[in-house]
Amino acid sequence: MRIIPPALQAKLDSGVTTLARCWILTRRDGVVQGFTDHDADLVVEGVICRAGTGFGASEASHRFDLSIDGAEISGALAAEALTEADLAAGRFDAAQVDTWLVDWSDVALSVLLSRATLGEVKREGEAFRAELRGLADKLSQESGQLYTARCGADLGDARCKVDLETEGLRGNGNVTRLLGASAIAVTGLDGFTEGFFAAGRLTWVSGANLNLSVEVKEHRIVNGETQFTLWQAASEPIGVGDAFTVTAGCDKRFETCRDRFFNSVNFRGFPHIPGNDFVIAGAHAAGNNDGGSLAS
Repeated sequence: MRIIPPALQAKLDSGVTTLARCWILTRRDGVVQGFTDHDADLVVEGVICRAGTGFGASEASHRFDLSIDGAEISGALAAEALTEADLAAGRFDAAQVDTWLVDWSDVALSVLLSRATLGEVKREGEAFRAELRGLADKLSQESGQLYTARCGADLGDARCKVDLETEGLRGNGNVTRLLGASAIAVTGLDGFTEGFFAAGRLTWVSGANLNLSVEVKEHRIVNGETQFTLWQAASEPIGVGDAFTVTAGCDKRFETCRDRFFNSVNFRGFPHIPGNDFVIAGAHAAGNNDGGSLAS
């Protein structure tokens, strides 16, 4: 139940017009930023909410199933607030957004209207528009362990327990040439076999994309040259000589877990369950799988 301060409720009942909305964004890396549609900065919950950013929000309608329709925020891209590079790099993906209603003549009179996370972000020139996903959105997301043949853990997480800092599971390299928007040729990884870093994570340690990470889509060796194709194009141009670290990838098969990482004891899949092909197979096919035939 939302508790509204009595003094604020009294002003609302009187039709007061000294109201403003404030938004406090908390990124997953801990960075906190505040914005307001008022014409002067306001301090809410110890956070300075900046004015003059063009921030605004649509009205949100609530359904009985706890979902929220049509809720979104919009604003201007500015160096001191939200930058296009930050949005493109994913720094605001799934950021928490607290929406406050504030009496700008007395900011102590405020109430938290909603708490949501940023969803899809669209950029148009020097402006952006982002959808807000309510807390109930988590109810529609897949959770828990699935009964699948492949592992349900992420390489290196608490369930997997593989230490990616171990020598032989990570490498350091530099870009030697650009092959495309998301493809590069690199050096420094000669001791690794082709495909070893596929599905691994590449983190830039120098250049315009410093500290940004991206997943490796393909790891190939062509005429002795190591080449990476990345799942996403970099938010800033990649330069020849840019340095990076990259960790091993995992295709989540039991054989890979056992042979590459010696980690079969922590495998989080069910590799021996029969697949759909076995379930729908006829008696003859099933019999052949067992070394004999059941056909008449």
